[in-house]
Amino acid sequence: MKLHHSPASPYARKVRICAIARGLDDRIELAPVNPNLSPPELLADNPLSKIPTLVTDDGVALFDSPVICEYLDSLGEEQPMFPAHGAARWRALKQQAMGDGILDACVPRRMEMLRPQDEGRAGVVARMRAAVERTLDVLEAEPPHKALDIGSITVACALGYLDFRFPQEPWRGRRPKLAAWFETFSEDAAVAATAPK
Repeated sequence: MKLHHSPASPYARKVRICAIARGLDDRIELAPVNPNLSPPELLADNPLSKIPTLVTDDGVALFDSPVICEYLDSLGEEQPMFPAHGAARWRALKQQAMGDGILDACVPRRMEMLRPQDEGRAGVVARMRAAVERTLDVLEAEPPHKALDIGSITVACALGYLDFRFPQEPWRGRRPKLAAWFETFSEDAAVAATAPK
């Protein structure tokens, strides 16, 4: 398999954690790419020019991290990252949505902050930041559990991205339960191995 990715992409990190947790990392060739340049090798597999994009052994291109992670979860013999049914499944999927939602606000917000600022752009940036703050407050009230599932993995990637790209905006102070969870969860081998640098 081949994974189009960027080492700084939190979505690609999520896929890499899932691959390591499933014991599949040695079956995946990492192909670093800058999607903003729309390189032909990425466009050949993903017309949206987005990462991560996984090309399976059968030559099928899969994209967006939730799809790729679910595919990886169908391979190997390790404990499933997507609970099959019941409350555990809906909790994991909800936490995946919250983690992805934080990232969906943070990644474009960072790009907006690099552009010349005006009142309209400042309003958009403030709205994105407020969405992240509200979601962090919900996660503080109910932190993910210690199990390595798609929800806890995604939330960890979101918190790691906040530390990596927004260190000037510390999130831990008002959220001691979430901070404690993240510190412990970050010690997992797959999570530690993929931390952004």
